[in-house]
Amino acid sequence: MSEYTVAVVGVGAVGEEMLRVLAQRNFPAREIRVFARSARTISLDGRSYEVRATTPEGFEGVDVALFAGTEGEKGAAVTFAAEAVRRGAVVIDNGADFRMEPNVPLVVPEVNPEALDKHEGIISNPNCSTIQMVAALKPLHDAGKLKRVIVSTYQAVSGTGRSAIKELEAQAKAWAQGEPLPAPAAYKYPIAFNLIPQIGGFRPDGYTSEEWKMIAETHKILGDDRIAISATTIRVPVFNSHSESVTVETERPIGRAQALELLRAAPGIVVVDDPAVADAGGPAYPLPIEASGKDETYVGRVREDPFVPNTLHFWVVADNLRKGAATNAVQIAETLIARGLLRK
Repeated sequence: MSEYTVAVVGVGAVGEEMLRVLAQRNFPAREIRVFARSARTISLDGRSYEVRATTPEGFEGVDVALFAGTEGEKGAAVTFAAEAVRRGAVVIDNGADFRMEPNVPLVVPEVNPEALDKHEGIISNPNCSTIQMVAALKPLHDAGKLKRVIVSTYQAVSGTGRSAIKELEAQAKAWAQGEPLPAPAAYKYPIAFNLIPQIGGFRPDGYTSEEWKMIAETHKILGDDRIAISATTIRVPVFNSHSESVTVETERPIGRAQALELLRAAPGIVVVDDPAVADAGGPAYPLPIEASGKDETYVGRVREDPFVPNTLHFWVVADNLRKGAATNAVQIAETLIARGLLRK
């Protein structure tokens, strides 16, 4: 098997998860270079990684560069992606900077791997909430053609980063000890035992940037901007794994039984849908705590709308740091290899 030189840029929550996923999936890497703003040594799962300061020259000889990205601000890829590509690397960027560029593929390997064939050096990872939704939408779209999608997300604090995880921990501990909650910093309001129906900044039309990402990215990935999509994104006091309540209307009817069959056959999807065991405490539906640390997208609570024809409701859960970011990026690199698109 050919071996590749891999760069991971960023050692926050997503960057660390990229290193973990590369090791767990036995990615054929002869060398892994780790870059960040400053040099240091980090320890992860019993392994030490030397972190170098990111420079253009550091990408010499790199075959694939995974940029961890930072939501809500310009990521390192804005500065260094072109330099990496100039030196022969394929860039897979988890940030939002290039996603809607017409010449940059936006890829979920289980959904639109063929988009990789036209890459020009930079490939974008979709938003974490988009990835898990389109993975579930794809088989339904192929079978029934989507007309309308309504989604409400319940997004974990790990999507914001380590500071938000620590903030939820500190607020929960303070509440348990009967102390005042520490002042919020990662968010505008306390997140412990609370819901915040705003992720990203507000647009003039009342949607947030996170909500509009889901709309625009889904159109691009599925290659159909005629699908009517509405999103409401909510931050919830869950440490990891995003959950989504999704309603779809299709042109051709798809019943519950057929939908379950389609979803079970779809790559990367695990169906957890057994109402009969719900009262017994069995695995009746996906839970974020169960999805955390896993690479699959979990779907359940599939049901037909009793009032609106050709309409289904379902529940989608996935680990946002893994399938929503790191794993999807590594899977893109694996797909590039499988399609003969990564230099040997």
